[in-house]
Amino acid sequence: MRGVSCHLLLELGTKPRALRLLVLCFVPNLSGVGTQKASGCARWCPPNSECESNRSCKCKPGFNSSSPDGLITNPAQSCEDINECIQTDNLCGPYAMCMNSEGSYYCVCNLGYKLLSGAESFTNKSENTCQDVNECTSGQNQCHQSTHCINKMGGYSCICRRGWKPAPGSPNGPVNTVCEDVDECSSGQHQCHSSAICKNIPGSYKCRCPPGWIAIPRDKPNNTVCQEPHFPTWTLLPTAHSQALLSFSVEVQNLLRDFNPATVNYTIQKLIEAVDKLLEMPMDIGTQTQQVATQLLSNLEQSLRTLAQFLPKGPFTYKSPSNTELALMVKEQDNKDVTTVHHSQAWMQLDWAVTAGAKSSENGYSVAGILSSPNIQKLLANTSLNLEQKRDTLEDLYGSPVQSVTLTFLSNINAIFLTNTDTEKLASDVTFKFNLTSVKSLKAREELMCAYWKSHDNGSGSWATDGCSMNDTGFCHCNHLTSFAVLMAQYHVQDPRLELITKVGLLLSLVCLLLCILTFLLVKPIQSSRTMVHLHLCICLFLGSVIFLVGVENEGGEVGLRCRLVAMLLHFCFLAAFCWMALEGVELYFLVVRVFQGQGLSTWHRCLVGYGVPLLIVAISAAARMDGYGHATYCWLDFRKQGFLWSFSGPVAFIIFCNAAIFVITVWKLTKKFSEINPNMKKLRKARVLTITAIAQLLVLGCTWGFGLFLFNPHSTWLSYIFTLLNCLQGLFLYVTLCLLNKKVREEYWKWACMVTGNKYTEFTSSTTGTGTSQTRTLRPSESGM
Repeated sequence: MRGVSCHLLLELGTKPRALRLLVLCFVPNLSGVGTQKASGCARWCPPNSECESNRSCKCKPGFNSSSPDGLITNPAQSCEDINECIQTDNLCGPYAMCMNSEGSYYCVCNLGYKLLSGAESFTNKSENTCQDVNECTSGQNQCHQSTHCINKMGGYSCICRRGWKPAPGSPNGPVNTVCEDVDECSSGQHQCHSSAICKNIPGSYKCRCPPGWIAIPRDKPNNTVCQEPHFPTWTLLPTAHSQALLSFSVEVQNLLRDFNPATVNYTIQKLIEAVDKLLEMPMDIGTQTQQVATQLLSNLEQSLRTLAQFLPKGPFTYKSPSNTELALMVKEQDNKDVTTVHHSQAWMQLDWAVTAGAKSSENGYSVAGILSSPNIQKLLANTSLNLEQKRDTLEDLYGSPVQSVTLTFLSNINAIFLTNTDTEKLASDVTFKFNLTSVKSLKAREELMCAYWKSHDNGSGSWATDGCSMNDTGFCHCNHLTSFAVLMAQYHVQDPRLELITKVGLLLSLVCLLLCILTFLLVKPIQSSRTMVHLHLCICLFLGSVIFLVGVENEGGEVGLRCRLVAMLLHFCFLAAFCWMALEGVELYFLVVRVFQGQGLSTWHRCLVGYGVPLLIVAISAAARMDGYGHATYCWLDFRKQGFLWSFSGPVAFIIFCNAAIFVITVWKLTKKFSEINPNMKKLRKARVLTITAIAQLLVLGCTWGFGLFLFNPHSTWLSYIFTLLNCLQGLFLYVTLCLLNKKVREEYWKWACMVTGNKYTEFTSSTTGTGTSQTRTLRPSESGM
């Protein structure tokens, strides 16, 4: 039974110290059972006590009894807990409070404090590390969003922010404080200048200028001073002395001087009508139309930008009797939407954020506008296109320098403007589309483009395309804004003077070559193996010139089958001409060097070399690289294809080199034969004449095509002129050297002339005149000169 009693005492113990004492008490009881029985320990000890003798019990530490000596001698007595927190002051130290427990006590930090260790309690003053908790920074406060949290030792307070005040019925400071905005504008607590308008915002206010007024910054944010709207000076080209410009300037300045914000719509309409009236009358400004157009567009943009600030929020459109259209959109500048502005002639889409730019608008609104005028075109009718950015691309595309550009307007000129005046480089592209006039299918070297008017320092300007692109659907994308139009550009890559010289020269050359061909076919006395070579040489040059004159220009711009075929025929004809010129060198070699060893090549072998070799070269070239024939501008060998031009220049250079070597050997042989004791003077004279003629022919044809090899180089304009002049003289030179200088040919011409005129022809037509005498003799074939 004692064991059961001690076990119950153990169950009643709650504090660690009491638990330890009961265990110590229990163990001796178990071990000293025999002793208690011998001594007679009291069995009636109350809870929280321990046996002292067989007649008394003693309260455990932390408990006391009602008896003065602390002993319990009566079972009716009990042990009561001692409240150490009341009996002893400052048990826990600063910022802490004592918490009593059964038989003991513990300490906790005051509200708003916590131990450094993060523990919930400690046992005595020496363990006190309580520090203040900052509820404002730690997020443990419950202040309303209209208040400001202020930390203090052991707590925090919630007070109204600046520009706020406690709501009716709410204190200012406690956790449950709720505040409301103070309207400084209506209460007169603002410090705005008299020229500005006070606008209340939550917790503060702003000083804004009236619509259209200009803010003058001051040292303080809310100390703005406003200035009346500023319009540009409408004095267009004061040096022109134009009565129309003077009357227009006076009318517009009076209109803007008397401007009233309440009649902004009327002012905009009258301004546009005044511009239309100016453009429809003669201005007497001579060649200064570009300066007037540049200044007129600039002043219109500035004035409309200023006037639009007085318009209410939303769209605004106006169409004048002269079909000038204006579309405006006014929206909050902090709007982030993609916005569309349009009228019947133009459509624009942009991110609204770009309308204000980095500088905020004074009235909180920004403007985007399109002004489309059909009448400004007459001021910019004969303007140029700036090709600085795309000249290299065009030269690479057309294979020739662009000599000039003809521009055709396909849309009205559209001035696009924003509140943001820094539009040279926008944060995002602007997309727009203009209504176009009917556009037929584009021809060769024609291009549709979105162009903008680029003003120069001298007041004039030109059209440019850098920063803009146009897709196949007609939409333009630009990263800057000014005045735009859709243009059709016709690029002229041919020099008109060079083109005229080429056509006239080729016609002259064709006539001379045709006369050569007829002469070689019809004049029987001169027909020989060498004449046969000359005949085929002239035929090849004649055919090549005809094909060149008719088909070398690629009108369509597409390298198709026709263009490739023309290029191959030209390649063949001109190579054949050089091959027949090489055969003439071979004939000269047999005549002079091997004069006693045969008559040279047969007619069949000559034709095989003269036409077979060029045909073989063209076939190999076409099989190896067919795309080398033809170009977007001309139907000839494409010099841009790496090495393909050598399919012509290589054989030509080889023939010229071989003929030059033959002529050197021929001259050397002639020199030796002239130095012999008994030379055959008739044959030597004939060989000399043939040699001189062949050398001159080689020089003319060789030099002509030496320049011709570089004719289609886009940067060889002066070579083109030299080649054209030499080509013009080519047929004439052959006719003079091969026909007119031949006595037999002249005799035959004379014979034909006599037959046509009806005169009698006589063979005794060659006369020589000596001193005081005249002799007439019959011309012998060996002395004909050729």
